[in-house]
Amino acid sequence: MWDFEHPPLDAPLALRYQIDRMTPSECAGRLASGEADIGLIPIAALASNPSLRILPGCTIASKGRVRSLLLVHRAAQPIGALRSVAADTASRTTVAYTRILLHRWGNPDAAFIPAAANLDAMLAIADAAILIGDPALLALENQANRLERTGEKLIYLDLAEEWTGLMHVPFVSAVWSIACSKLSDESIANDFNQSRIHGLDNIEALVAEWSKKLPVPEQTIRSYLTTNIHYVLDDECIEGMKVFFRAAAQLSVLPEYTPEISSI
Repeated sequence: MWDFEHPPLDAPLALRYQIDRMTPSECAGRLASGEADIGLIPIAALASNPSLRILPGCTIASKGRVRSLLLVHRAAQPIGALRSVAADTASRTTVAYTRILLHRWGNPDAAFIPAAANLDAMLAIADAAILIGDPALLALENQANRLERTGEKLIYLDLAEEWTGLMHVPFVSAVWSIACSKLSDESIANDFNQSRIHGLDNIEALVAEWSKKLPVPEQTIRSYLTTNIHYVLDDECIEGMKVFFRAAAQLSVLPEYTPEISSI
């Protein structure tokens, strides 16, 4: 979103786009209802709204360790013995990935319990917890403190790292999607792709910005933005999406869906 938030392009882009900020699941809901034309949405939402068009070029993905998507469980309880997983109900895509992984690990029957993103509270009601975004990054930073405070040893599984190691394709979390058929993919894709490029050219400025917003060391933010997250919807990521949707459909986790992405 660099160009949308920084000069010299923020002013001309503001004449073309009205930006509303909300959770990814809310973005998907706005697109499905027709309240929005473009949205950054979790890829699982595409299976429920196959009329949405994927904007080529941009993604939120990982080709290894991502750090912001965790499955946390007690070390004393192996993954195959987990009976329940606490998860944010807004995290449909991450839950879908986790369900597929649990099937692969021989545990297809674990129940998923809706819960707010608080690790202690989640583990009080379930055998494992899914943490997403800032809560996951903060949980990794606070591992030693939690162990000292509780004496309970936990296993922090990086879901993207587990997925890429098992399936040999990238872990794709979200894509930009268009709901309105009257909009030009090429014009919009150019705006968003250029913004991505300029953002990557200004990583140090982003690190400085976000280090003031999160209680996380600058080096952690820098590594996250440069190493953990992959931003280009390349052929590997497109194949990763296809693998995800095939596996999700085979296990009845999501309806059948085949992503179609126009090239520009």
